Amino acid sequence: MTDPIADFLTRIRNAQMAGHRTVDIPASNIKRAMTKILLDKGYIRKFINIEDGKVGLIRLFLKYDSYGYPVIKNLERVSRPGLRQHRKSTEIPRVRNGLGIAILTTSQGVMTDKEARKLGVGGEVLCYVY
Repeated sequence: MTDPIADFLTRIRNAQMAGHRTVDIPASNIKRAMTKILLDKGYIRKFINIEDGKVGLIRLFLKYDSYGYPVIKNLERVSRPGLRQHRKSTEIPRVRNGLGIAILTTSQGVMTDKEARKLGVGGEVLCYVY
């Protein structure tokens, strides 16, 4: 696998399209940080880390509205291995005019676009969530 973050987003997308309540994803530090952001912003219900003696797994509990539609409408990978997308703090895009979030990896860790603007740091734009 050449792009583990794209795999992370695709697993969530596929599980939601199939109507699953949970999805298991191979763990890494950046995926754990992205999962924590999704939880803090209310896009998933909860998550647990499962240790299997190897890489480990992250089990995400997906969130749906009262009509059964997923809370996450779209997950879009921005920066990819073939074309990295780095932005200055003044050039960080607003997703859906502030209704969505962009997840960035910066020198100070993984954070949302709003946090990066507030701290005045730029970084690599990983994905958009709305």
